[in-house]
Amino acid sequence: MTEQTGLTHQAKSEAGSAGLASVGRDQLVGHLDEWLEAATFKDYGPNGLQVQGRAQVRRLVSGVTASRALIEAAIAAQADAVLVHHGLFWRGQDGRLTGWLGERVRLLMQHDINLIAYHLPLDAHATHGNNAQLGQRLGLQADARFGEQQLGFMGPAAQGSVADLARAAERVLRRSPVVVPGDGRVLGRVAWCTGAAQGYFEAAIAAGADAFITGEISEPQAHLARETGVAFLACGHHATERYGAPAVAQAVAAHFGLQHEFIELDNPA
Repeated sequence: MTEQTGLTHQAKSEAGSAGLASVGRDQLVGHLDEWLEAATFKDYGPNGLQVQGRAQVRRLVSGVTASRALIEAAIAAQADAVLVHHGLFWRGQDGRLTGWLGERVRLLMQHDINLIAYHLPLDAHATHGNNAQLGQRLGLQADARFGEQQLGFMGPAAQGSVADLARAAERVLRRSPVVVPGDGRVLGRVAWCTGAAQGYFEAAIAAGADAFITGEISEPQAHLARETGVAFLACGHHATERYGAPAVAQAVAAHFGLQHEFIELDNPA
């Protein structure tokens, strides 16, 4: 267990390449597409295979973001495929493979590594997704969904006060959250949506939450918390989303008998 994340940093067989099971790239991606119901989401960028590498996958690396640092670490780990939450392509990009984006793609293609990315499908999965995994660590069990594409999770509070909830988040995520405490009410229902889901706050309020957890805060949310009495906790974009990709990757690696390694690269965001 790593002290920083509470995650297994390395979950892999000690067998050499010759002893490892393998799966076809297309079979692996097809399995993930179906399991995560990728086609049902309207998303900013493409979900699934973003860069095509070698046809057979034995070693799978997971990480939060397809940064150059993660790609270089995957090369060092002799990965055949990398599975991430944040892929290469986002809203506003014009598609030219130049500069930093071109360098990431060049490294992947030069080393014949597949890049597989799931954004909203990985947030939403009921057991292995970012929201489900964060909820488990905070003692929260969702019994309802809310917000656009039903990405937000909500359930009974595991802590009675905002102060206790903030302490639990700090203990789990190893960073101090930004807290707007609302009116100090006893917590009955807690809503959460990882990453940059501050725009879901109004939907959480309308759904009956007493507190809302996400990764980031923008200017309007502090005012809404003060005016409605519903607490708002911004616990870090990366910090709240570091659990889904390794959970999914470990599950699919176990299914196909692959070697899996989660590589955690700290991010202050």
